[in-house]
Amino acid sequence: MTTSTGSPAMRQPDGAERPPHSASPSAPPARRTPWWRRPWIAPLAFVAVAFVGFSMPPYLTGDPDQARVPMPEGVAFYYPVLVAHVLFASVAMIAGVFQVWPWFRGRFRKAHRVIGRVYVFAGCVPAGLTGVIVAVQTPTGPVAQTSSVILSLLWIVFTVTGFRRARARRFAEHRRWMIRSFALTMSITTNRFWGAMAWFILEPRMETTFEGSRIAFDYAISGLATWLGWTVVLGLTEAWLQLGQSRERRARAGRRRASRSAA
Repeated sequence: MTTSTGSPAMRQPDGAERPPHSASPSAPPARRTPWWRRPWIAPLAFVAVAFVGFSMPPYLTGDPDQARVPMPEGVAFYYPVLVAHVLFASVAMIAGVFQVWPWFRGRFRKAHRVIGRVYVFAGCVPAGLTGVIVAVQTPTGPVAQTSSVILSLLWIVFTVTGFRRARARRFAEHRRWMIRSFALTMSITTNRFWGAMAWFILEPRMETTFEGSRIAFDYAISGLATWLGWTVVLGLTEAWLQLGQSRERRARAGRRRASRSAA
């Protein structure tokens, strides 16, 4: 995913990036995989649209009683900040789907750059900033608060780092940082799954582990759901990125060996 203002740097035979000014204008365009050869994009788009369609409408009513999360008492600014967070995060989620779609990214580069700026400045950064405020005031316990604050800060850092890498024309690094950013953008969709799993496992222990305390039980569920929601997704994403880098290193080493043998 690129939010750059220029075309991607050309690659040398060994896989390293050539400075942008050395790119040949007559170089043939890179082969693009047809959109239908990316079977994951349709399910990803469905999840993003379905989640936004489910989560956002209650916050458009202006009624705090319709919120899908617990509301703290006596914090007047919490609800409007929460609404802003949901709206910005929804923009990030929908825009991000287009940004990680290779076919769209390769075919509509200008649109990719414009949507990339929307993703950064009307999505992730304001959603992350409002997310910190929401997290600090959330009535779901200190464990969930800590997780949400860390998530929001990492979301901002990953996104801004990826944007700066694109501005510096370091597109390979830009792609990796933006993939990490989008992983955090989509991680919220897994929270309900982890919450349901935690409830199923811990509910039989209500009278023993939690001594019948509903508050302690709810805090445990919220804490597990929030931490697992983004750490598992980010961990899997990082493992996938490292695997890809390992494959690239092996491919470059193979090309170097082949070049030496031919010489």
